[in-house]
Amino acid sequence: PRPAENSRANESVSCEVCHTISAIDESKLYNFSFFASPGRVKYGARGGESSPVHDLARTDFHDSAKLCANCHNEQSPWGIYVKGTYNEWLEGPYAEQGVQCQTCHMPSAPGQRALTSAAKQDDMRQHLFLGGHVSSKVAGAIEVMIHPDDTEYELGDTVVFSAHLFNGKAGHKIPTGSVEDRMLYLVVEAQDAEGKKWTLAVDRKGFNGEEYTIAGAERAYRDFREMMDLPADWDGLPRDGAVPAGSRIFRMPYFTESGEMTICQWNTASFGADYRIGPRENKIETYTWDIPDEAAEGELRIHAALYYQLLVDSVADFLEVPDTYKQAQLVSEYETSITIFD
Repeated sequence: PRPAENSRANESVSCEVCHTISAIDESKLYNFSFFASPGRVKYGARGGESSPVHDLARTDFHDSAKLCANCHNEQSPWGIYVKGTYNEWLEGPYAEQGVQCQTCHMPSAPGQRALTSAAKQDDMRQHLFLGGHVSSKVAGAIEVMIHPDDTEYELGDTVVFSAHLFNGKAGHKIPTGSVEDRMLYLVVEAQDAEGKKWTLAVDRKGFNGEEYTIAGAERAYRDFREMMDLPADWDGLPRDGAVPAGSRIFRMPYFTESGEMTICQWNTASFGADYRIGPRENKIETYTWDIPDEAAEGELRIHAALYYQLLVDSVADFLEVPDTYKQAQLVSEYETSITIFD
């Protein structure tokens, strides 16, 4: 229903959504395959005595990742997983070790389950739902380090920098969820002793579809034409927004049936190369750079910074969404240096 109808949909994902789920269809853990039973009974992982305002019933899935799969796995009309966070977790090391989604996104702490209960619990799940919208969760999710192949060079020499990116924090790929919207990119800059700066371009690896993982001036998202009745000659938006050209982008592009890159899940018929960073995966990017003749002698500093955006800024500006969606959050950074001689 539309908001004007003042239905329960206006409440969004409220307490009632999860705590009226009485069963899940384990044969179809995607696209909201749960059974809700609105009423006095509220379902959860503990059960126990009823409160003054509702009854309690225990389930064997509220503390399982299978509950999360119902919303965090989603298929498009073409039958592909446009959201696959549960699948990513299931295929990774955390599932094998029995670490559920709730462990990280609903950390436990001592507390009471309700004001009407005097009993203290040692492991109350905190309903924080920490994720990509929480800056402290994003910070440090990927560790970054960069180092040169030597320490001293002359002007005109070629230096190779190796950047390591390790996902030591998330039990799924980064970015995850609405992958068509998210931007994760590495910017590497050099600055000499006089303050002159250069942005370094990542070395190509040569895999199919790599062109979508290196920032450039290409345009995309032309399917807005049909959705928004735009002129036939409307030529889309800058695909990568303001990401510096040559920077590596860790993404999986979504494509329409006609092969146009899209940020619309319901229009997604296929994917490009999946170049995201999986749980406990270490990606290595190299930067081969000829030191410019105009660089100053002395120390030259190399700064690597990994950024995360909820939405590519060109799309955010076009749709006039709040600025928070396009703000670049610093995930991790590292700096090293070399010495230059004339």
